[in-house]
Amino acid sequence: MSLKHTPVCDFGLPAIDFTLPGVDGREWSLDECRGKAGTLVMFICNHCPYVKAVRERIVRDVGELRAHGIQSVAIMANDPTDYPEDSFDNMIAVAREYDFPFPYLLDESQQVAQAYGAVCTPDFFGYNAELKLQYRGRLDESGMHPVPDARRDLFEAMVQVAKTGEGPSEQVPSMGCSIKWRRAED
Repeated sequence: MSLKHTPVCDFGLPAIDFTLPGVDGREWSLDECRGKAGTLVMFICNHCPYVKAVRERIVRDVGELRAHGIQSVAIMANDPTDYPEDSFDNMIAVAREYDFPFPYLLDESQQVAQAYGAVCTPDFFGYNAELKLQYRGRLDESGMHPVPDARRDLFEAMVQVAKTGEGPSEQVPSMGCSIKWRRAED
C-alpha cells in the first residue's frame, strides 16, 4: 500500500466523458451520471483501508447532496489481479452491503482513471453544472477515524458549487492508497 495525496484542484478543467459497466448490469455514461447543479466523480475501491474507513460517510454525503442537485458516480480502476477484493463480483457485493446511492462502475482498462489523473482511492472530483472542475480534496477532516462534528469538506464544497458554480479556493488534498495500475507486459 502506497500512500498518495491528490494534487491541487485544476479549476475549470472539463470532466472526461466515459461509458463504463456498472454493478447494476447496465452501461453508464458521464451524461447519465450528471446532476443539474453539479457532478461528483469518485475513484474508490473495495480493499483500500482509506476507502473502508469513509464508505458510510461517502454514502451519507452523496445522499444528502442529491437534495442540492448534485449527482454522484464511483469508479473502480484497480487491477484486481493482486487485489481480488476489488473484483467485479466483490464490487457488486460492496455496493449492495452499503446500499450505494450512486452508480458503481468498473474501469477495467484503467483509461478513464488515467484520463482523469486519478492517483489514489479515494480521489474526489467535484464538477459544477457545466462539468468544470471545482473541487479536488478530502471527504472531511476526520480522516480514517470518524470525529463527531468534523468539518465535511467535500459536502460543504459541493453545496457551494451547487449554489454558486464555484468551489472553495482553499482545499485540503485527499489521501489514500495508490491506484493499482496494471503491470506492463514484457
